Amino acid sequence: MVPVELLLLSAALLLLLSVLASKLSTRLGVPALLLFLAIGMLAGSDGPGGIYFDDPYIAQLVGTLALAFILFAGGLDTDWHKIRPILAPGLSLALIGVLATAIAVGAFAMYLLHFSLLEGLLLGAIVSSTDAAAVFAVMRSRGVNLRGQLKPLIEFESGSNDPMAVFLTLGFLQLLTHPGTAPVDLLLLFARQMLLGSVVGLLAGFGMVWLIVHIHLEAEGLYSPLLIALVMLTFAVTLWLGGSGFLAVYLAGLVMGNRDFVHRRSLMQFQDGLAWLMQISMFLVLGLLVFPRDLIPIAGMGLAIAGFLALVARPVSVFLALAPFQFALRERLLVAWCGLRGAVPIILATFPLLAGLGSAHMIFNLVFFVVLTSALVQGTLLTRVARWLRVDAPEEIAPRYPLEFVPEVSLNHQLREVHLPPKSVNHGKSIMELGLPKGVLVVLLQRNGENITPGGSTVLAQGDSLLLLGDTDSIARARGILER
Repeated sequence: MVPVELLLLSAALLLLLSVLASKLSTRLGVPALLLFLAIGMLAGSDGPGGIYFDDPYIAQLVGTLALAFILFAGGLDTDWHKIRPILAPGLSLALIGVLATAIAVGAFAMYLLHFSLLEGLLLGAIVSSTDAAAVFAVMRSRGVNLRGQLKPLIEFESGSNDPMAVFLTLGFLQLLTHPGTAPVDLLLLFARQMLLGSVVGLLAGFGMVWLIVHIHLEAEGLYSPLLIALVMLTFAVTLWLGGSGFLAVYLAGLVMGNRDFVHRRSLMQFQDGLAWLMQISMFLVLGLLVFPRDLIPIAGMGLAIAGFLALVARPVSVFLALAPFQFALRERLLVAWCGLRGAVPIILATFPLLAGLGSAHMIFNLVFFVVLTSALVQGTLLTRVARWLRVDAPEEIAPRYPLEFVPEVSLNHQLREVHLPPKSVNHGKSIMELGLPKGVLVVLLQRNGENITPGGSTVLAQGDSLLLLGDTDSIARARGILER
């Protein structure tokens, strides 16, 4: 039995190396997930670390729990006002795009690997979801942003397409392991999962806000473990009812992130740190699970599938899903290239292993190779493709204020940050001329990285960010004035 101190030492060193690797990923311009996976592989039995780990159940458990918190944090950080205009195309990508990708890759796998129809579709379903976190990590590392509605579209697609990929994977696996299953039963299962996931997620989001506001805990530090418990409860209850737990926690985070509540700022910072911890833990475990020597024999087939996925299946699915919507050709091409694969495909590849499917090990190794290739090639070339297509823009750096305000007041008094849009009608107006609601105070103004204490005669300029203090209704009206 391994001594406890050795386990703690190994865990601490792997976590420390991963945190330092995130800094290196910024300099290299590659997704951090690639380095996290590499550290896990080097620490495994085929690497210098020599840690033997071959338990798909533990890997799936860790990955599923981590993904739930990552999706919740993603929803928490999503601005509803930005995704509302792209809701329809985003859902089309998350549903039609995922299905089209699964079918295209499945057909190619049948031809290349001589898989059966269901085995090919299973492989296609597993690699059908995308990872926006990897996309934006590369963008931030190179100081590149995306114009127009591209960023919220890609972000929303990635957060909402995981439930569809999970459903397709479990559905095709069910047909493989239980041939008597009727396809109509899978359609009913899909409808139930999406409906229950949506209802429970929305109710949980509003319930979390209400509970945090009214529970009045004695110590502020207790609100963080309370939120952890609520996220796990939402995920577990949704699964128990037969719904999509991933969809539920994402929607709960989306609702909560767009509401005002006490300790909002500190809780969002905590969730951001927790999401990073979960992401590191998940990739380390998945890296430990793979044996690099098993990747060499399937390298050729893995490259063929990765190339087909990036150059054929993903573009075809994007063009099909976005056909009814007004997007320029270069925007569609950028969305197609942004289909980086992340942790979800590797987690889904553990399901065939646990089900005892004959081709499970080959599918897992192929999926792992595809994820590595996608992150390395697409991730590295992402900024060049964005600039070549001329859809890039300077990165919008969120302002950092010298003080962190966490007012110990009721729900009706909040501190909110508002950015003036590029073509705001308020440019050149003084604060007195804005006609802000009574009771709203402009606490701080940031311009070109400089913090300014504003007065009534302070004139607003393009790119200004204002920090407002007031009750919830007044700030909502003030945002409407400032964001015109």
